Amino acid sequence: MKNYALPIRFGIAASGCLIAYFLILSLLGLHTNVFYSLFNGVITGFSIYEAIKYYKIKKGRSFKYSTGFMAGLVTGGVATLIFTLFFALYSTELSPGFLEELSTKWASTYKSFEAIVFLVVATMGFVTTLVLTLSFMQLFKSTNNLKAKEDEIP
Repeated sequence: MKNYALPIRFGIAASGCLIAYFLILSLLGLHTNVFYSLFNGVITGFSIYEAIKYYKIKKGRSFKYSTGFMAGLVTGGVATLIFTLFFALYSTELSPGFLEELSTKWASTYKSFEAIVFLVVATMGFVTTLVLTLSFMQLFKSTNNLKAKEDEIP
């Protein structure tokens, strides 16, 4: 558990930023436009990048691809879980008409529309986490290139 303290903290911070961004959009009346949710990827991506970077600094030479990958997944997973729970609370308790306003066509067609929306929010978060973690680990992984390893040796 102590190996994941740093990624969990970054995940909690990321979820706080995601929630704050959503509430700001809500205050401006823009939270029903799904186009603005693209910025969630930027917020999540920044937190995953920073978590892997600081985890690599903390581990030093013992940093491995698998531990960095897990740091990214834990960061994004925590952020996604917390934000999805907030989103469910917001859309069912704080603003009950929000989901119908978000998509009037789907809300009237499907019986369990709320569950579908919550599943989509969680799936988008987890997929974003996976893709961004895989992408960022290309920057942080050590190379197997012999020429590059010779250049690193002082």
